[in-house]
Amino acid sequence: MKDDYILELQHIRKEYPGVVALKDVSLEVKKGEILALIGENGAGKSTLIKTCSGAVIPTSGKIVINGKEFTHMSPQLAAENGIAIIYQEFNNVKGLSAAENLFLGNPIRKGIVVDKKAMEKEAEKAFAQLNIKIDPKTLVGDLTVGYQQMIEIAKAILQDAKVLIMDEPSAPLTTAEVESMFKVCELLRQKGVSIIYISHRLEEIYRLSDRIVVLRDGEYIKTLITKDSHVDELIQLMVGRSLSETFPPREETYKKDEIILELQNVSGNGDRNINLQVRKGEILGLGGLVGAGRTELVQMIFGAAKKTEGKMIFKGEEINPKSPREAIDLGIALVPEDRKRHGVLLGISIKNNINMPIYKKISRASVINNKKELEIAKKCEEELLIKTPTLHQIVKNLSGGNQQKVIIGKWLAANSELLIFDEPTRGIDVGAKAEIYKLMNEVIASGKTILLISSEMEELMGMSDRIIVLAEGRITGELGKEDFNQETIMKMASAV
Repeated sequence: MKDDYILELQHIRKEYPGVVALKDVSLEVKKGEILALIGENGAGKSTLIKTCSGAVIPTSGKIVINGKEFTHMSPQLAAENGIAIIYQEFNNVKGLSAAENLFLGNPIRKGIVVDKKAMEKEAEKAFAQLNIKIDPKTLVGDLTVGYQQMIEIAKAILQDAKVLIMDEPSAPLTTAEVESMFKVCELLRQKGVSIIYISHRLEEIYRLSDRIVVLRDGEYIKTLITKDSHVDELIQLMVGRSLSETFPPREETYKKDEIILELQNVSGNGDRNINLQVRKGEILGLGGLVGAGRTELVQMIFGAAKKTEGKMIFKGEEINPKSPREAIDLGIALVPEDRKRHGVLLGISIKNNINMPIYKKISRASVINNKKELEIAKKCEEELLIKTPTLHQIVKNLSGGNQQKVIIGKWLAANSELLIFDEPTRGIDVGAKAEIYKLMNEVIASGKTILLISSEMEELMGMSDRIIVLAEGRITGELGKEDFNQETIMKMASAV
C-alpha cells in the first residue's frame, strides 16, 4: 500500500442471482482528498460504496483501510475504521432533537441516566466546528433538509470518520443549502478527512473534486485528474458513446392546432385563475421556481387534488376527475416527481408494474391473460430499452433511469393520450437522460401529448415547443420556442 492512501478497494466483485453488479473494480482514496465517483444509473456506484459501509458483502476482492486488509466490512467494523456514509435517505429520527440524533445509539450518560445537557454542549461544539448554526434542542423534523444533512455530517465527524462517503448529497437541497454543503466539504478536506462524492451534477464534480473515478456497467473505466479532464470526455467514458446532441431533434408530425386540454379560470390546490391550452402533439413546458404551483396544477388535472373553481375540457368535453383512476380512464397519465413513492410499486416485478393500469382490460372473469401480460411487458422492455436480466426482476433493484422507463412503459401500455412528466430526469445520469428525451420524442411522434414540468432550464427550453411560466400559483407568462430565453423565464418565474 502507498502511504498516502487511506482506503483501497482491490478487485471487488459482487454477484447477485442472474446479475453481476461489480466486475473487478479497484480504486484508491488519498488522505484529505475529494474523490468523485461517477457513472450512469446502474453503473455500480451504490453497490460499491455499500461494500465500504458493510451494507453489501462482496463476492470477492479486498478492502484495505490504513494498511489493514479485510475481505468484507460490517457496519460496526466500518465505523471502527473511520468510514461513514451519508445516504440519500437520511437516518435521522424526526421526533428527536438535533443533539439526540448526533448521539443516537451512543448517548452520553450520567450514571444510568442520559445526560441531555452534556449532549447539547457537545453538539454545539460539533456544529461550531463545521461553522453551521443549529440549535441542538431543535427537533430534527422542524429543520430543513439541508440542516438535516449537516447533522448527518456532524454525526460522522463526532464518530471520528476519516473517510466520508456522500451519495447524491445535493439532490434534495436548495441552491443556498448546496453552497453551505460545499463549504463544509472544503472545511473537512482541510482537516484531512477524505470524501468520496457521488453526484450526477457534473458542475459539482468539477467544483469540488481532486480526482474522478468513472464506472460503467459495473466495471472500472478510468481515473482522471479533475483539472486536466473535460466534460465531453467524462460523458463519453460514462456512457460508452458520444452524446452528439443533448436534446435530439423532433420531426414536426402534427400541426398542433387541435386543443386536447383546456383550463378555464381553474383555481384550487394553491393555484388561482389558471387559463391554458395544451395542443395535441406538442410538449408544453411548465416553468417556475420551487413552490410556484406547477405540481399542484397537474395534481388537479390528474385527479389527485381538488379543483375548486373553473372548467377543465379534455378532448372537447368538460371533465372533473375526482381520483387518479378517473383521470387514467379518461386517457391522462402522470409520471410523478417522486417516482419511488408515487410512480412504481418497488416490491413487485417489471411485468406487474407495466400491466398495472390495464389488468381489467387483459382479464376475463378476474383471470389475467398471462400470455398477453408478458407480451405487453416484453414490448415495453424492447421499445424502451429497459436494462434487466428478466421481466420478473423486482423494480427496486433497477437503476433510477430504468425505473423511470417502467413508469413510462405502463402509461404507453395504457394508451394514455396526455402524459404529464413531472421532473422526469431528476436523479438520472446523462446517458439515461438522453434516452428519456428520445423516448419523449417518440411519444410525441405517435400522436400523444406531453405536459412537462422541469426545474432544469436547459431541459425545459431544449424539449418544449412552448413554455408557460408560473409564480406563486398563477401564470405569469407564455413563450413560443423562438422567444425562449433563460433570463426572460427567470423574470417571469420571479414574478418580476
